[in-house]
Amino acid sequence: MNVAISSAMEAFQWSPQPKAAAWVAEMSRRLRSKLPFAETIKQRLLAEAGVRFDDLIDTIQLQYDEPILADALAAGWVRGDDDRGREMYANPTGVFPQLVVMHQMDVIPLSIHLKVESIDDLLSAWKLGGKILGKPGMRWRWVSVAQTQEADLGVVERMAWRAGWTETGMFNPKVTSNLLDQFRNRRREFDDDADGFDNTRALIDRAIASVGRDITCQLFFTAEREYWMSRNRAARAQYARQQRFGIGWANHDHHTYRSSRKYFAQLIGIWEALGLVCRERFYAGKEAGWGAQVMEQPVTGIVTFNDVDLSPDELMGAFAHEKLEPQSSPQNSPQSSPQSSLGTVGLWCALHGEAFLQAGLHHLEAQFSFDALRDQLAATEGIGMTKPFTDFPHLRQAFTEGERWPVAQQRIAKLLDEHLITPQQAQQFRTQGAIGSHLENLERNDGFKGFNQTGVSQIISATDPRKHLAT
Repeated sequence: MNVAISSAMEAFQWSPQPKAAAWVAEMSRRLRSKLPFAETIKQRLLAEAGVRFDDLIDTIQLQYDEPILADALAAGWVRGDDDRGREMYANPTGVFPQLVVMHQMDVIPLSIHLKVESIDDLLSAWKLGGKILGKPGMRWRWVSVAQTQEADLGVVERMAWRAGWTETGMFNPKVTSNLLDQFRNRRREFDDDADGFDNTRALIDRAIASVGRDITCQLFFTAEREYWMSRNRAARAQYARQQRFGIGWANHDHHTYRSSRKYFAQLIGIWEALGLVCRERFYAGKEAGWGAQVMEQPVTGIVTFNDVDLSPDELMGAFAHEKLEPQSSPQNSPQSSPQSSLGTVGLWCALHGEAFLQAGLHHLEAQFSFDALRDQLAATEGIGMTKPFTDFPHLRQAFTEGERWPVAQQRIAKLLDEHLITPQQAQQFRTQGAIGSHLENLERNDGFKGFNQTGVSQIISATDPRKHLAT
């Protein structure tokens, strides 16, 4: 590995942050000890949806004279911009809520706000009233759902707004609803995938001109999750379990896209237009034949994990932005086996289509109690999990059993004609289909923001469609 690629890969070296995580847990414990309803929410979310209360914390609010504030600063929270007399703090060392420090003397000493996709859904699910601060169309809305003189539990809904605790700017709900419908209904099937990328890019560009980059980003990925759910039973089952409590996919962690080599740079370019920036890269090794670029949108919190087949020499370059030429065909290399000319990612795209277009997401990873989700889906939905591909104290990951999709005959015929699969594989893809998508069960502890490169490499290999055929 050369110096450039080594430096790039070392730029995002995430590590567990136990002190910061312990501080958040203590704030959560203090609040729940003062608000029985908060404890009820915690217990029911865990027992009935496999979701942890602390993973949904968006904001912790304290008085400036609270002694425990010093512990937060020592654990990595740093001051950012002020917001109407409120000091704003963020912890860039991991996955942690923002901290708001209040200087008014007439406010409640401790407040915690949970993130949801829709306040109205949560109030309806719990049959609660409450005065919502922020009208529909504001980019920040909040409501208190339990309160005493000592503590307050609130719920916050954000539309592409992370810069502060309040925001007075408005968007037009009719316009955003129309744009969301356009993304939901966008055309995904094209004779030439290049037209599909161009068509969707034009749709995104028009939306950005209308409502801005960040709102467009949030709307686009809302539609992407919906399309993925339409193709994955585990996703629909878990979403229904979470919507019983009105949280939607507020616990989403990252969206995984599989791309052919031909369109990878185009995919990255579209994400950059939506405001995502490159984070860590994955180097899976010569034997794995793939790479990945992680990207994050700092305002919406959207993260994408973008997979593509790569050769070792390509991993030494800026593969996210360079045009990747087609890999050599076995027709030009008679000694090569058909299996060697397409990696796991390339074959998935050849069987199902681009994740950006026909196929949709390969998987959504959301944050859960790992054991609780695994056991609950098995017991209540009959949905099993694969063997964990990461099982560390700070990071646990596993897929639900894959959703098997039928494969179009023309795709099989093309792969056969190009000698990229064997006749035996073709017949089994015709009769059995191929694994298409998953829901990923993720548990992050100690605020760990990274991924397990070895585990990801193993699961990429394990999901190769050629390994899931009847013998």
